[in-house]
Amino acid sequence: MSCFALLLPGMLYAQNVKKLTIQEAIQLGVDNSKNLKLSQNKIEASIAQLEITKDNALPTASASAIYNHAEIPTNTLVIGGGDPINLPKRADAFIGLASVQQLVYGGGKLKYAKESSKLLSDVAKLDADKVKEEAVFATIDTYYSLYKLSQSHKVVDQNLASIASQLKQAERFFEQGIVTKNDVLRFQLQQSNVTLTKLEIEGNQKIVNYNLDILLGLPEDTQIEITDPAGDAQAVSPLMNYLDEGMSTRQELKQLDLRNKVADLDVKTVKANTLPTFALGADVYYINPSGNFIPSNHQYIVPMTVGATLSWNIGNLWTNKNKVSNARIQQQEVSIQKTIQSDQVKTEINRNYQNYQVARNKINVLETSIAQATENDRLFASRYKNNVASVIDRIDAETLLYQAKINLEIAKADAGIAYYTLLKSTGKISQ
Repeated sequence: MSCFALLLPGMLYAQNVKKLTIQEAIQLGVDNSKNLKLSQNKIEASIAQLEITKDNALPTASASAIYNHAEIPTNTLVIGGGDPINLPKRADAFIGLASVQQLVYGGGKLKYAKESSKLLSDVAKLDADKVKEEAVFATIDTYYSLYKLSQSHKVVDQNLASIASQLKQAERFFEQGIVTKNDVLRFQLQQSNVTLTKLEIEGNQKIVNYNLDILLGLPEDTQIEITDPAGDAQAVSPLMNYLDEGMSTRQELKQLDLRNKVADLDVKTVKANTLPTFALGADVYYINPSGNFIPSNHQYIVPMTVGATLSWNIGNLWTNKNKVSNARIQQQEVSIQKTIQSDQVKTEINRNYQNYQVARNKINVLETSIAQATENDRLFASRYKNNVASVIDRIDAETLLYQAKINLEIAKADAGIAYYTLLKSTGKISQ
């Protein structure tokens, strides 16, 4: 039981640790995105609206039943001096009506409404695609942030191990009278400063890890282990390739194309106001003046009518033209928005393309600087052992080396984020 008690904390910790690749994190982020679920609900609403529009093309039918009871206190009627007409003191009547109407031609309005609803449904789907892109990028950005901190934590641990070794060496040299107490104190001060940096990194790790748990829908106490995503960054294609992809793939541009079609249908719908409408109808009447709910033969009639209605609001021929002009202005506004959005997409892709190039070049420069810092650190370590270099020079050389290592890991993460940012600006990050 004692052994079990000692092992239990480690077992509980292991249960709350989850190792995730960036692709697994992206899938969890998409599956648990609340904004994406809201967009899916909007798609369902647009599909429901499309079905409602289709229903408008179906025949309409109605049925009604009326019961009338009349009291006639004055029931004798004399007209002009003729024989009096005696009416009953009371009367009852049952009247029923069933009607069916079908609009055959309404100027094309139903057709345009159905096409417009279909286009708006497609717009909602594109909006969901855009939300998915945002969810994927938010996951990637948070994942890389945790990767930065994780790699920085590893480098700081290496730095602390190296400082501890240097501190022991300085203490031995001090005991031998080779260095002064000041050298030992400087190593101790460096150790304290790096320890503070470690504490700050650990605090930020906890914050980002918690945010990622929430984003991925994981239990809030899950400790996420990051795998190296730096290999996901790829060599860039020519800028023109990304520009072409962005112009053909970006959801905003596709949405504006669809909205332009919707605006064109709106123009046609307004024009349809000047056209006549044609409808067919059938009515069945039941008239029972006998007062009996179930009358005898020949005490009720059931007339049936079939009719056709052609109507034309001629006044729309001169009152509708301004409405058409307004609809065309709305369509022109959509076209202008498409032009503005296209320019914004181009500048965004170019900016992200250049940022990714810079991020890749930074990696090459930092790899060279690490080689230089490593050699510089080796030289000053040798000089310090031989009592040629000061403790300040020794600490500075080591600080430069580990700072370069941290900068390299951050640069790799920044390059990865820059690559996915470039893909996002083309609308292809989730494809």
